[in-house]
Amino acid sequence: MDRNIRTVDDVLALLDGLFAPEADRWTDRGAAWWDDFYADRSRPVPFFAARPDENLVSCVERGLITGSRALDLGCGPGRNALYLAARGFEVDAVDLSPAAVDWARERARETGTRGVRFHRGDVFALTSTELTGPYDLVHDSGCFHHLPPHRRISYLALLDRVLAPGGAFALTCFAAGAMGSELSDAEFYRGAGLQGGLAYTDTSLRRIFSDLTEVELRRMRRLPEDAPHFGQDFLWTALFRRK
Repeated sequence: MDRNIRTVDDVLALLDGLFAPEADRWTDRGAAWWDDFYADRSRPVPFFAARPDENLVSCVERGLITGSRALDLGCGPGRNALYLAARGFEVDAVDLSPAAVDWARERARETGTRGVRFHRGDVFALTSTELTGPYDLVHDSGCFHHLPPHRRISYLALLDRVLAPGGAFALTCFAAGAMGSELSDAEFYRGAGLQGGLAYTDTSLRRIFSDLTEVELRRMRRLPEDAPHFGQDFLWTALFRRK
């Protein structure tokens, strides 16, 4: 008989377990899946290229993102972390996948980029222990939409824990009608799995992050493959600021 639930964390862990291991993209169980994803670096995956997101570059160049410390969630091969470090930020970059972190470290060495500390692990665990902030910027390009609905609670708690007063939160995620699953939240717990990621509307993003102040919310601009920055119009880009 199992009667061990007494905290919110216990409930969240129970809900994690409702998903088959092969559907997990957000806990340490998902590291092997992401390693397979990054194993072949020659695959034509748009964001494998060493190009920062166009919205991130735009916000930095317009002075909407300032400060000295940044946390990059789901950093992958490090393209945005390296960009931020080159602009003077001290960056902590986190990913579940050892293969992704190894690739990112290689890129940092090849480009001579300093100021980035790469971390392999569960971002919720790491930001509860060693990556405590405060950060002037929390950046997420492609991590949030791989979380199941109940882990939004953990995500908002993470922002509350590490984002400095007045700090910026920059998000890039799947846009409803363009990419990602549009099933209701409840259906993900009825055996549907996450189906590659969750799509969001602008209304849902505004509601989820309503405790923050919206600075900008738009679709990412689609850019050609030879452009210096990454851009795909099936994504939302958002910038919020902590009050």
